[in-house]
Amino acid sequence: MEKLRIVFMGTPEFAVGILDTIIKNEYEIVGVITAADKPAGRGQKIKFSAVKEYALANQLPLLQPTNLKDSAFLDALAALDANLQVVVAFRMLPKIVWEMPKWGTFNLHASLLPDYRGAAPINWAIINGETKTGVTTFFIDDKIDTGAMILSSELAIDINENAGNLHDRLMILGSQTVIKTLSLIASGNAVTTQQTNPEKSKTANKLDKENCKIDWTKPTEEIYNLIRGLSPYPTAWCYFIDNDQEYSVKIYEAKIILETPKESIGSIIATKKALLIATQDGYIQILGLQFPGKKKMTTSELLNGMTFSSKAKVC
Repeated sequence: MEKLRIVFMGTPEFAVGILDTIIKNEYEIVGVITAADKPAGRGQKIKFSAVKEYALANQLPLLQPTNLKDSAFLDALAALDANLQVVVAFRMLPKIVWEMPKWGTFNLHASLLPDYRGAAPINWAIINGETKTGVTTFFIDDKIDTGAMILSSELAIDINENAGNLHDRLMILGSQTVIKTLSLIASGNAVTTQQTNPEKSKTANKLDKENCKIDWTKPTEEIYNLIRGLSPYPTAWCYFIDNDQEYSVKIYEAKIILETPKESIGSIIATKKALLIATQDGYIQILGLQFPGKKKMTTSELLNGMTFSSKAKVC
């Protein structure tokens, strides 16, 4: 079989780890495709994607299409003469792109497919209290995350880890799985398995302001899982209300106290060193948070300069 000539497509830091591993295993990258530059932050400065930063640092040919069906992009992509494309956290590809290489296009997805198809599989696995997750490589077809599977690898989710920790572990596992997949394709030994039961699979819908908001009427464990499943990004949030003031507060870190609460659900209990929120079956002790216009801080740092009344609550 001929030597692999790979076009890599990806955008965030997760994809960088995979791309770096492919290069370190001496596979040939003939081109990198990533998102177009866009303004970000308060100053709206142009921000490069993590994959672009890596490609520039390693002098890799780079394309940044805004339209994946644009004839100029398609011509440039064809000119790279790749025989395989690898996609990690990019975007949905039109058929004309994913069917272009001789050996096809495969994607690495951070879940055990068919569960958690969609934009945020790492977050939702933790939010839903899963005890295991993993990664899957599959050949892309005309739907999202539904193609024939090549390899899957599994790992356990620790009860206290957050999405950031899991992201880093899955990046390592994903790198290993991509290399195994490349080896199988290069040797002509890749065997695929069709995905089944899509109607019963769990989903990983895009995260937005609404589904990141904490519902304090839910069980303590569900609230805790939401907080760690959204940390460090995009972050769970809620309103703190006290003395006729309302603050939109991000919560980064917490722990559970399971005991019958004496206070009503949503009550804020603040001491000199601790900040607790009463739930239906216990308390959430807040360890790290951020008030609007302030930097992220520990609860101790917050309580050094802020006090709460006995009527303070969250919603």
